[in-house]
Amino acid sequence: MTRPNDQASKPLWMGGEPPEVPSAGLGGVLRLVLRGTGFALLLSFGLVLLLALRLLERPFYGAARPWTPALTRAVCRISIAIMGIGYQVRGTPMHHIGAVVANHSSWLDIFALNACQRVYFVSKAEVARWPFVGWLAQATGTVFIRRDPREAKAQQAVFEARIRAGHHLLFFPEGTSTDGLQVLPFKTTLFQAFYTHGLDRVMQIQPVSVIYHAPEGQDRRFYGWWRDMSFGGHLAKVLAAPRQGWIEVMFHDPLDVAAYPSRKELAAACEASVRAGVTQALSR
Repeated sequence: MTRPNDQASKPLWMGGEPPEVPSAGLGGVLRLVLRGTGFALLLSFGLVLLLALRLLERPFYGAARPWTPALTRAVCRISIAIMGIGYQVRGTPMHHIGAVVANHSSWLDIFALNACQRVYFVSKAEVARWPFVGWLAQATGTVFIRRDPREAKAQQAVFEARIRAGHHLLFFPEGTSTDGLQVLPFKTTLFQAFYTHGLDRVMQIQPVSVIYHAPEGQDRRFYGWWRDMSFGGHLAKVLAAPRQGWIEVMFHDPLDVAAYPSRKELAAACEASVRAGVTQALSR
C-alpha cells in the first residue's frame, strides 16, 4: 500500500490533475458524519475483536491463522456496505499455495481485496508507523518490507516462510497508486522471491484486476487516489458522496511459477492478465 504524502520514500504516479471536489453541502456533511461514525466504530470494534481472537489463535496454530482472516473479510465487506459502494466479484480466488498480485488505484483496494479472499498484504515498512492504519495492518498479518538491497535476502526468507505456511501474500507490483483508469508497468523485484529453494515448482500466482466504476455523473477517476491527494481528504470525499459507484474485483486464472523461466517473464504475464481485465471492464 502506498502513500502520496510520503514524497521521500515512494515513487509517485503524477498522471493528470485530480478532479475538483465540489462542495459537499449540508447533506454531504451529514453523510460524512453518519458513514464516518459507522466506519470508525466498525474498524475499532473489529480491531479489538481481532486482537482478542488472535490471542486465542496464536498459541494453538502459530503462523497459521484459521480464524482471524474470516473476521477481516467480514469487516471489509461491511465497511464497503457502510460507505454505500456497490461490490461485485468475478472469478474464483485460488486455494493452491501461492501469492496474489493486483493493480493499485486507491486505499479502497485494501477493503476490496480483503472482502472476498484470505490474503496478507505486502506493504512498505513506513505503513506500520501510521496511526490506526498501521495497527490494523499489523493486526491483520501484513508483511512489511524496506526498499533496501541489504535486506533483500531477509525479506525473501520471510516471503518463503509465509507462503509455505499457506498464506497468500498480496502485493502491488506497480509500486504506486493511480487514477484507476490504467495499469502501470509491473516492477519485477518482488517476483524473485518465488524462485528460491524450489518454491517455483510448487506455487502459483493469481493475477487480480480491481476496477472502480464512478458514481453517475462523476469523473471516471472518482475513486482513484494518486499524486499528492491526502488520505483524509479522499476518504471524506468518498463518504460524503450523494451517490456511489461500484467496485469490480476480477480473478484471473492462476499462473504456475515454474512455467516462466525468470521473474521478468512471470511479471509480464501477470501484468498482461491484470491489464486485460481492467481494459475489458472499463470498455463495457
